[in-house]
This record gives sequence, C-alpha cells and structure tokens, in this order.
Amino acid sequence: MGTAETMLVIGGILLASLGADTLGRRTRLPRVTLLLIVGIAVGPFGLAVVPASVDGWYPLAADLALIMVAFLLGGELTVASLREHGRDVLIVSVLVVVLTAVVVVAGLRLVGFPIELAILLGVIATSTDPAAVADVVHESGARGPVTRVLLGVVAVDDAWGILMLSLGLAWVLAASGAETAGAAILGGGFEIVGAIGVGCAVGLPMALLTGRLHEGEPTLTEAISGVLLSGGLALAVGVSHLLAAMVTGAVVANVARHHRRPFRAIRGIEWPFMAVFFVLSGAMLRFDAVRDSLGLVAAFVALRVLGRIAGGALAARWTRGSAPISGWIGPALLPQAGVALGMALVVSSRLPEYASTVIAVTMASTVFFELVGPLCTRRVLERVGEVETGVASGTN
Repeated sequence: MGTAETMLVIGGILLASLGADTLGRRTRLPRVTLLLIVGIAVGPFGLAVVPASVDGWYPLAADLALIMVAFLLGGELTVASLREHGRDVLIVSVLVVVLTAVVVVAGLRLVGFPIELAILLGVIATSTDPAAVADVVHESGARGPVTRVLLGVVAVDDAWGILMLSLGLAWVLAASGAETAGAAILGGGFEIVGAIGVGCAVGLPMALLTGRLHEGEPTLTEAISGVLLSGGLALAVGVSHLLAAMVTGAVVANVARHHRRPFRAIRGIEWPFMAVFFVLSGAMLRFDAVRDSLGLVAAFVALRVLGRIAGGALAARWTRGSAPISGWIGPALLPQAGVALGMALVVSSRLPEYASTVIAVTMASTVFFELVGPLCTRRVLERVGEVETGVASGTN
C-alpha cells in the first residue's frame, strides 16, 4: 500500500471515530461497538474499502493502544485505592478468571471437543479487553465503587491471564511430549516477574523525573517516551508488554503522588490509537476462516458468558459489604480483544497443530464480545447507578 493510500485509510478511520462518537452521544451505544461495526462494514467481507493488507498494521496498532490503556489502568492502582478496594479486586479477579476457565474447559469437553483444545480455549477465555472497558467507563463518566473495582480487575487481569496460559500450555505440551511442564511454567513465571521488573525499571526514573517540565508538549513527550520504553523493552526481552506498562503506571502514580500530569497527557492522545485498533479489529474478521468452526465458536461464546456470570455471582458471596459490586461485575467483564488474540498467537507458535482452529475461534468470538461486551459493561454501570443521569456517551 502506497503512502497516499495509507494516509487515506488512517484519515478515514479517524473520521469514522468522530462519527461513532457523535452517534454514540445520540444513541448511548458504546463507540467501541460502533467502531467495530464500521471495521466489519469497510473490511474485505463488507464494502472492501479497507484492503486486506492492513492486517499488517494490526499488531502495532494493538500494541500502541493497549500499552497506553495499561499505563492509565496502572495509574488507578494507588496505595489508597488498593487499601480501599484491593481485597474486592483480588477476590473478583481470581474467581472470575478461574470460573471462566473451568466452565469453558468442562463445557467444551462435555460436548465432545478434545481436552487439549478445551484447555487452550479455556485459558484464552480468561482474558478481558482493558481498552473497551476503560473507554466505556471514560465516555459514560462512571464513578463509584463498582467502577473502581472494575478498573482494578481489568488492570490485574493480564497477570492472571499469563499465569493461566502458562499452566494450560504446560499441561498440553507435557501431555504431547513436546516440552516438560516445568519448563512451560517457568516460562510463564519469567514473563510475569520480568514484566514487573521492566515496569519498575522504567517507572521509577520516570516518576522521579516527571513534573520537572512544564505541562504541554514537554510533558506529553515525556509521558509517551516512558510508555513506549516500557512496552518496547518488555517486547524486546520477551515479557508481557501490557503488564509492564501497567506496572510503570502504578509506580508513577504511587511515587509521583503530587501530580497526575503523565496520565492526563496520555489520556489526551490515546483515543486516535484506540480508534484505529478497534476499526482494524473489525476489518480483520475473516468469515471464511470461521465458517467451519461455527459450532465450536457458539459453544465457546456461550460458555464464556456463563463463566463470567458465575464468577461474578460467586465473588458476591465471598466479599463482605460489597455484594452488589461483585455480583454485577461478571457481565461487565465480557469485552475481549487484543489480549485474547495475543494469547492465541502464543498458542499457535507453541502448538502449530491447533493454530487454525484456535485463531479462527478467537477471532470470531472477539468480534462478538467487542460488539456485545461494551453494551453489557455500560448497562452494568447504569444498573448500579454509577453513570450520572444526562452524561452523554462520548463525553470527554
């Protein structure tokens, strides 16, 4: 694709994001859902306005959008916030992840799919799209305990997902004789510990240096450089770039407590990157790739929804004084996108025999959950009374 075509596609995507924002204000539909619909409509299986070659942009677009979201979510993990809601975040996140995996694995096995495939899809089902959840919270203006716990859960979700993925891969690789279980588990442990190390290595100097520059372009440059360094360094050493960016944000928020300048700077520029990410997510859908796996896709989607609901309901019984928070959080965690696709690619590289099936199911279910998930997230926040009456969708 030439330079002119590239500029036209990016300009069209950003213009579509404005249209989605305007329509969202009038219909109260999440703009994430609207952008995904736009992506499907203009992709190869729609009007074919966006060529199939844009698939090559997707990894970079997803990484840039998600590390910004992860950094902002890390900024919510302050000592004060964790002291107030840390217990609820831990209980909800663990139970939702575990119940989702158990329900998907057991359900797929029950309807006749191989145990190895059930385990791989079960661990992928545990991931949540932090970008979609964070954007629904931002555009709806939601405030309150449910919102804070929800953001805390999606912030730590990546760590649990990595752990579940390493355990699942360990079992399947050991069963097939391709690799020992210990090696696979150690690999997952290194990814988590390494990401924390990268986040601290970038976050500490960033926290100490930030605030010494005037607000505006210097602060924006400083904030972007920190986020990109954490993500890039994590990718270079082979650890989770989302977890590293989240830890970077948490370190900055807790060490540089006298201001929020880096977070305001990133929040001011993240939306164009997210718009490109969501439109490309829709445009990447290949209906021909999922046609032969429709039964598996339907089972996976239904079981993941059931697992999310069951996890939230069980968490409601395990928390004290916050049952309404935990009980409604399960359905609010339905969005699924870039993280799930990343996990599917890891599975495909380690177990090529499952590559086509796992990627097809993940792609198809991702589109479904990105269309429906943000609607559920917003509905939950409205139901618990944390979206102020009259707050328009898309308000910044």
